[in-house]
Amino acid sequence: MRVYVPLTLPGLAEAHKAGALGPAPLDAYAVTPALREWYRSDDVEELEYAALGRAAEGSLRMLAADPEAPRRRVVVAVDVPEGAVLADPERGLDQAAYGEVRLAAAVPLSKAAAVHVDAGDAEEDVAAAAAALGAADRGDDDARFTVDGAEDHDLMWFGVQEIPNLIQ
Repeated sequence: MRVYVPLTLPGLAEAHKAGALGPAPLDAYAVTPALREWYRSDDVEELEYAALGRAAEGSLRMLAADPEAPRRRVVVAVDVPEGAVLADPERGLDQAAYGEVRLAAAVPLSKAAAVHVDAGDAEEDVAAAAAALGAADRGDDDARFTVDGAEDHDLMWFGVQEIPNLIQ
């Protein structure tokens, strides 16, 4: 099962040093039944892209909580057995939780399929989005527009072997 783990660049550096994403439990995103229903598509690639987008928002929330982290969203795509993924059925209908899963154990970085990171030219919009996130969550439409501006930037794809270059 493909799972998308949101991080920051410092979090990616820690994972690289440790050789694993963790510690558990680890919040992540995947194609869940609720995400399928919300996105209304049978195309697996589209659904995985939607899960990646949810993870990018999770990374943005991490950035909002860590003002020292570089303003670039980071998502690591990992392949894990289905039994390693736990979904909270109580939150299945909560729109904020679509695609949300939890990994019960740390995941070796060797299970990573790719790393997705914002390009440098996204930093200004991502910084503004991170700063506006709290207001957007409280219903401020202008702040939501600013947060949505970060989504205009597609995350770039990197191979796992490129992590050392990303964290320098």
